[in-house]
Amino acid sequence: MNTLTTTGTAAVLDRLFAAADLEEANPAPWPLDTPFADASAQQRADALAGEYMPISRSGGQLLYALVRNGRPETIVEFGTSYATSTIHLAAAVADNGVGHVWTTELSQTKVDAARSNLEQAGVAQHVTILAGDALVTLAEVRGPIGLLLLDGWKDLCLPVLRLLEDRLSPAALIVADDTTFASMADYLAYVRDPAHGYVTIAFPVEDGMEISCRT
Repeated sequence: MNTLTTTGTAAVLDRLFAAADLEEANPAPWPLDTPFADASAQQRADALAGEYMPISRSGGQLLYALVRNGRPETIVEFGTSYATSTIHLAAAVADNGVGHVWTTELSQTKVDAARSNLEQAGVAQHVTILAGDALVTLAEVRGPIGLLLLDGWKDLCLPVLRLLEDRLSPAALIVADDTTFASMADYLAYVRDPAHGYVTIAFPVEDGMEISCRT
């Protein structure tokens, strides 16, 4: 069974991707006087509460396949947004019959929208959304973590990884999205340094992905 192809789940994903495509074709200007790089995580979350910022379709399908193959019992996602990637993870959990997704989001607007989208997709029972600062809320998640998706603010991906590192299972997969962004440089340098205990490879999807295995 592939839950992604069921009528309800597919309809929600099609709606989310269509909205994101429209948004990308008509980008809104950064609304704050403070430059994006200087804004706090909360300021960014509030300013961009209406932005979808989803994973790509191929990236979502890759996530689904990785979860189906690895059958992780604990999946953690940094950056729920409107739950596009979360639905892919949860669909794989549903089809595996094992596991749970813990995801975190700073924008309350997005938390509410994500919960609604997960319900409409029929996979809400497989997901817990932790509202608030990921560096605080993820302290609640117990290991071992079998798969970690990093898709929140790019300058926080490395701090989130470091926070969770001691809870990663042996051979855990870490998937980082948007690795072509300059703000991912520190993260990539870290996981590509063999001294830090990862085998890693760049994967050619839209905006880039890095798939790393904990050794």
